[in-house]
Amino acid sequence: MKPTVLLRIASVVALVQFAAHSLLFVFSSPKHGPEESAVVEAMKAHRFDFIGSMRSYWDFYFGYGLEAAFFCLLEAVLFWQLATIAKTTPLVIRPIVALFFLANIGHAILVLRYFFITPLVPDILIAACLAFAFMTAAA
Repeated sequence: MKPTVLLRIASVVALVQFAAHSLLFVFSSPKHGPEESAVVEAMKAHRFDFIGSMRSYWDFYFGYGLEAAFFCLLEAVLFWQLATIAKTTPLVIRPIVALFFLANIGHAILVLRYFFITPLVPDILIAACLAFAFMTAAA
């Protein structure tokens, strides 16, 4: 399989990851009882000064979730653009593909350690596509 196809697949997976993360994160609400609701409310209520800005733990939690979704979108766009470049000069994309392969493996390790299995799947699929794109771009 050509690196162009592999990068397009990685792009689509990253786009699905962006959509799923965005929709689930923005529209989810506590569903596991009053204890979970109490934790969310405590995260929202406790505000503190962080380098001159009043923030809550909820601000950090929600902001990180949005940031993670945004980076999935950036990956989707970048992989699509790299696929276009790979059509004419495949060797040029290899360092960028290698960097994002390592980033997705690192992210997968963090997801496995701190989250659960389902969000791990897109990272592994993307990393596999990137590994094969790296190898096939050498030819």
